[in-house]
Amino acid sequence: MLGAIDRSRFEVIPLGFTRDGALVLEDDDPQKFALGGAELPEVVDNGTRVHWPENAHSRELTVERDGQRSSLGVIDVVFPILHGSYGEDGTVQGLFELAGLPYVGSGVLASALAMDKHFTKTVLQHAGIAVAPWHTLSRHDWQSDPDAATAALRDLALPVFVKPARAGSSVGVSKVSDPTEMDAALRIAFDEDDTVLIEQGVVGREVEIAVLGARPGQKPRTSDHAGEIVVSGRDFYDFDAKYLGADGIELVCPAPMGSERLAEMKSIALTAFDAVGAEGLARVDFFLTDDGFVLNEVNTLPGFTPISMFPTCWIASGLSYADLITELIDVAVERGAR
Repeated sequence: MLGAIDRSRFEVIPLGFTRDGALVLEDDDPQKFALGGAELPEVVDNGTRVHWPENAHSRELTVERDGQRSSLGVIDVVFPILHGSYGEDGTVQGLFELAGLPYVGSGVLASALAMDKHFTKTVLQHAGIAVAPWHTLSRHDWQSDPDAATAALRDLALPVFVKPARAGSSVGVSKVSDPTEMDAALRIAFDEDDTVLIEQGVVGREVEIAVLGARPGQKPRTSDHAGEIVVSGRDFYDFDAKYLGADGIELVCPAPMGSERLAEMKSIALTAFDAVGAEGLARVDFFLTDDGFVLNEVNTLPGFTPISMFPTCWIASGLSYADLITELIDVAVERGAR
């Protein structure tokens, strides 16, 4: 993103959160956090400390370094590119709200809702959207009744997927093809969250479409084309395939799909976007089965590298990566001015 943003319009102040939650001033280097290597790049503590505005009437950022505090200037909008807890779950969005800072993407409620797989499914079902059958299990339930997870399999056919309710990027997700694998899968999932989903495996094509939020007086819109994740030689599209360049995955856009099917997919995606109260952007993920679409997830902060599916769908639809970034910023600024 740093290498694509329109520098003739925008002055960029790159910030990063360390693992300990310190907010530091980062290098304006597009290559520093490039994906595709054997390990994920990491924000390290460089000794700087960035401070949010002191009140909601100021948009001035300041930074401490070498014992001195100085101004970074008044900012117009925050563009969060974060995944997982404290990034896409509404917490950092709440911080922006408290500081009175406009930001790209969904607000607190939609971010928290879409991050929680149980409540996302509940809301989508209420909106009439097909989702995979599931059982939700808390850590207390599992500890007090270890057989509860196995009992859930009576209503679900193997294979199932065991997932933390509130984790992203396939972290903590396991495929269970035999009941004897359930205990290990639950331990992995409960390492990430206190609530876990046991979800029916769905046989179908994995297809995704991108949604852009609306400017005032307009309606959200989808990309013209859908994308498809083609999995070969792997059990599923896991963390290593998403971020570490593991083999066995091909991302295809435009996905081969008839016009009627594509129109149906777009309509469901917009209904889902509205149902969770999303704003700004989202990637909506489906399984296309013999019986139609089954919605898997609504990602309110999808991957945003040039080869990620959200930008790829828009690029295939005629909107360049740089123009996509500009559109998202402009929409956020207009929303913040309301």
